[in-house]
Amino acid sequence: MILLSALGLAGAWSSRSMGIADLPRSIGSLALIDRTHLRALVTAAALAAGVLLSGCNGEQLSPSSKANRPIPDKLLADIETKNMDKASPMLVRLFKQEAELEVWKQDRNGKFALLKTYPICRWSGDLGPKIKEGDRQAPEGFYSITPAQMNPTSAYFLSFNMGYPNAYDKAWGRTGSQLMVHGDCSSRGCYAMTDEQISEIYALGRESFFGGQNAFQVQAYPFRMTAQNMARHRNSPHMAFWKMIKEGNDHFEVTKQEPKVDFCEKKYVFDAEKPAGSSRPLAFNASAQCPAYQVAPEIAEAVQDKQRQDELKTAQLISRGTPIARSRAGIDGGMHPVFASKLPEGEAAIDRDVTDYAIASNQPAPGTVPAHATIPKAPEPAPSFSFTSSNSEPMVAVTSTTPGTASANASAGSSEGFFSKLSRSVGLRGSDPEPAKPVAAKPVTAPAKKKAKSAEPTRTAKSAPPRVIPLDRQQAQAQPQARPAPAAPAPAAQPSLAGAQPAVQANSFDSRWSTVR
Repeated sequence: MILLSALGLAGAWSSRSMGIADLPRSIGSLALIDRTHLRALVTAAALAAGVLLSGCNGEQLSPSSKANRPIPDKLLADIETKNMDKASPMLVRLFKQEAELEVWKQDRNGKFALLKTYPICRWSGDLGPKIKEGDRQAPEGFYSITPAQMNPTSAYFLSFNMGYPNAYDKAWGRTGSQLMVHGDCSSRGCYAMTDEQISEIYALGRESFFGGQNAFQVQAYPFRMTAQNMARHRNSPHMAFWKMIKEGNDHFEVTKQEPKVDFCEKKYVFDAEKPAGSSRPLAFNASAQCPAYQVAPEIAEAVQDKQRQDELKTAQLISRGTPIARSRAGIDGGMHPVFASKLPEGEAAIDRDVTDYAIASNQPAPGTVPAHATIPKAPEPAPSFSFTSSNSEPMVAVTSTTPGTASANASAGSSEGFFSKLSRSVGLRGSDPEPAKPVAAKPVTAPAKKKAKSAEPTRTAKSAPPRVIPLDRQQAQAQPQARPAPAAPAPAAQPSLAGAQPAVQANSFDSRWSTVR
């Protein structure tokens, strides 16, 4: 009894009127225990193993009563209203894009029905399956949660291990461990809820285990598997994987039963049965060839009909120009709008293109968001500026001319003849050629008296980077009447060797006139 209390199971145990006096006094008396009590004993032993879980759930804490909290009265009333029992089997569905978690329970007619939708406080990574350890991806696919995967002593309040990697993940060589659904609204590859939410979800799972369910299924999807979402994400490299797990989603939606999941040939197989007339049990291996199997005709027909309708709607949406989903590059995970809208700058984290939220963002936040919670947002781009080069002499920034003027100036400078260059080199002309006259537009120049204020380079956003003219050269060109500044920069001086004549190629035409120079 002490062990059960430490695991947070004393309340559930006592509710079944089984105290110390009821425990068997010998091994032989086990036969006197009914099947419900026997399942409870097995479940208690399995939950004891859950105390040893670590990793994403953090360091170990002392056991407390948090795992023993009862299902809230309002939720119990909803269970009764929907013709369910609190100990009936449960199933969980996760949707990344919408950041919502659904809890389904089996009703008294034997079919699963939606009990409650919880907004996810935080998930990390991007849409798509987890591939390797450390990629921050939250898993996608089908996973089974046993009592041993429940952790009542999680440092993230309460948690359960999703069981990643499953057989499919292992067949593809994918790595990772301790991927959880937990509290604390903080994620590193997990699905994080608020503490109040995970307390309810944990209690629902605990009661289902005591009701005899050996494991509950978790279905993790990138988004709700609608034709609209398939059209928006049609160019995703994960589309083949998503179509495969959508088949399992379709099995669940047409039958409202938990689909039986198997793996072979590195793919998922749903609701496989032995072929008619076969007595050999099916043996599946995720990396081996699939055995001969069949799907019940009524299920196969209903699933195929749903798939045809979805594919037709998807094709129609694409033909009507449904836009592709915006890139999430650089955005780490997501947060439901009901939480993001309550945080500073949280509005920027809400994807306005998503229209299938089950929970409105203007509702009160279901639980306490801790101060360390972060909103998912794209990294801010680094500012880019264009600066002029700096050297020892003062510079003044001059606005560049139009493209037509610049090209005309360039062609004029390049058309200077050989003898003009020769005469300038022997001192018959000035050291600099006459500036070319602007052809198209007059450049804007700063008056000479304001040169001192223009010494700092200017930043340009859309125009070409400003050309720079040395201040002493501009003063030499100044006239009594204001004249526009030269539209083209002076040609760069040729390199020289130790103050001698300009360096030219040995076999060039200029080398033959070296004696003249």
